[in-house]
Amino acid sequence: MIWWHDFVRIIIITNTILAFYVVFHRRRSVSTTWAWLIILLVLPVVGITLYAFFGRGISQENIFAINKQKHIGLRNVQKSIAKAPKNTSPSDTSKAGNIAINFFNHQQEAPLTKNNQVKLYTEGETFFHDMLKDMVRAKETINVEFYTFYSDNIGNRVLQLLIKKAKQGVKVRVIYDAWGSMGATKVWFDQLRAAGGEVLPFVTSRNMITRYRINYHLHRKIVVIDGRISWTGGFNIGDQYLGKKKKFGHWRDSQVRIVGSASLLLQERFVMDWNASITNNQQLIRFNSTLFPDLDEKNIHEGDVATQIISDGPDRYAPYMRNGMMRLMLLARKRLWIQTPYLIPDDAVFATWQTIASSGVDVRIMIPCKPDHPFIYRATQWYANELTRLGVKIYIYEDGFLHAKTTIVDDHFSSVGSMNQDFRSYNLNFEDNAVFYDKKFNQKMVAAFEEDMKHSHLLTKEEIKKQSRALRTLQAFSRMLSPIL
Repeated sequence: MIWWHDFVRIIIITNTILAFYVVFHRRRSVSTTWAWLIILLVLPVVGITLYAFFGRGISQENIFAINKQKHIGLRNVQKSIAKAPKNTSPSDTSKAGNIAINFFNHQQEAPLTKNNQVKLYTEGETFFHDMLKDMVRAKETINVEFYTFYSDNIGNRVLQLLIKKAKQGVKVRVIYDAWGSMGATKVWFDQLRAAGGEVLPFVTSRNMITRYRINYHLHRKIVVIDGRISWTGGFNIGDQYLGKKKKFGHWRDSQVRIVGSASLLLQERFVMDWNASITNNQQLIRFNSTLFPDLDEKNIHEGDVATQIISDGPDRYAPYMRNGMMRLMLLARKRLWIQTPYLIPDDAVFATWQTIASSGVDVRIMIPCKPDHPFIYRATQWYANELTRLGVKIYIYEDGFLHAKTTIVDDHFSSVGSMNQDFRSYNLNFEDNAVFYDKKFNQKMVAAFEEDMKHSHLLTKEEIKKQSRALRTLQAFSRMLSPIL
């Protein structure tokens, strides 16, 4: 038995050395470092295996592929801005608004576009109906980018329409995340390829198992039609987003339809993601006026919603979107209302909310009443409890599953997109948000939030006290692992 003791001792020593090496050899937050150390030290061998799939950084070849892409459409966006009608929303030129606008555009990658018409969608039926109607009307290009593209009823319906448009001569391209689109196999997408369309898995989701990596997902949801009409938000392509999955029931989400020059920025984001994901140069997209039409005085849209498109991913050195949204939230003087399915903020965002609430601002955060990931939901509950104690109003949505990712600041600023309020969206996923500087659109966002409050209940300190000791223990344990969930 002596040899067995020596063997175990060697395993423990080796595991400890490896644990400290793998955690400290790359730059990461203190909380993430401690979370991985706990797993690696408490679960010898198993912890190293988990780290191999979930903890490793994004590969250098993928960083290069993403970072090397050029902003080929910015010049046309700038032209559209210069030619836009001058009767834009007055809020986009406010001093407070310019603070956020300048931050998001400090690297000249997210110019403010002014001539946009924007419509908010909160139900899957109307969203899919109108998006498919836009696709039917497409004349030249349809570009589709989703985290989830399921091969179910609505997925097949969308795919068959794309096949039909490709046969009509419309240039159809699809990017999907292979991990998030389980069931949407290469064979399934080959139907579209055979019709003349092009389909690519996002660069970081190719060969995930052979490369021992499960993180770094394409979480963006983007559709751009003819370079003029675009969609983005929280909806993916699947039956559950129509409320047809018993597990979730009614699905509450938020998506926006944009007509105007902001669509060119979403088009550019698609093109950059496409060019990063190609496997041969024949698939490379170069600048052309079909993708980036010159929206001159004759055909520019007369909408007046000032809009910025922002995007981020782990290829950046700093969390640009998280920092920008914190800067936007710090402008709040009256209200800060947030919807998110996952409430797992890092220390900086948590402190921001606490500071804003302590300043007398009405801070409300709405979360779902049910989990889609058990550990993540228990961590969400822990943060909900703690924020309630600090004066933040936590509303628990009870009419199905809340998947919306929205932010409302005072009466003028709002955001709809793919970014959740969690570590994964801040640091690991590729995300996009549309930020609006418009009082009228803000009123629609407020009205939607207030309608959701009718189907929610306010978390109280009394309710928290009634939670069992076992539940509180599970919440605390999940919170310890929150940086890697």
